[in-house]
Amino acid sequence: MNIVLYEPEMPANTGNIGRTCVATQTRLHLIEPLGFKLNEKAVKKAGLDYWDKLDVRVYCNFEEFLEQNPGARLYLATTKAKKTYTEVNYDPDAFLMFGPESRGIPEEILVRYPEVCIRIPMWGEIRSLNLSNSAAIILYEALRQNGFSGMTMEGNLHYLTW
Repeated sequence: MNIVLYEPEMPANTGNIGRTCVATQTRLHLIEPLGFKLNEKAVKKAGLDYWDKLDVRVYCNFEEFLEQNPGARLYLATTKAKKTYTEVNYDPDAFLMFGPESRGIPEEILVRYPEVCIRIPMWGEIRSLNLSNSAAIILYEALRQNGFSGMTMEGNLHYLTW
């Protein structure tokens, strides 16, 4: 799986998403400009000691991302979509794209890919969910649809037994 962050603004969100990517063996793609430096303490703090294990790629713009990932099966998360994130079938190598926290994916990009725009249903007048929460929700649905391939499906207690 792949998570694509288009011009992310908040280092803590990117750090949290990076940690989720490590836990799920998901590649993180960052499209510049970023609202922070990747070596910022806030990014590493949110990702804790996992950041060095993260498979991360950085691109100068969306066109470079497309050039370096030909045939990428994109799914664009937006509050403007008609389909929910559970109404699509995710490929095992899906690219789940999220926009900047303050404005989302630009409409100029959304209109190029209307059939793969997806949304998370919300109640009431709330504008959007937190970026790292949204990424985790959609990523885990995509992983579920693909049988959580290669992931640990059982756990052990520390002191007692089941």
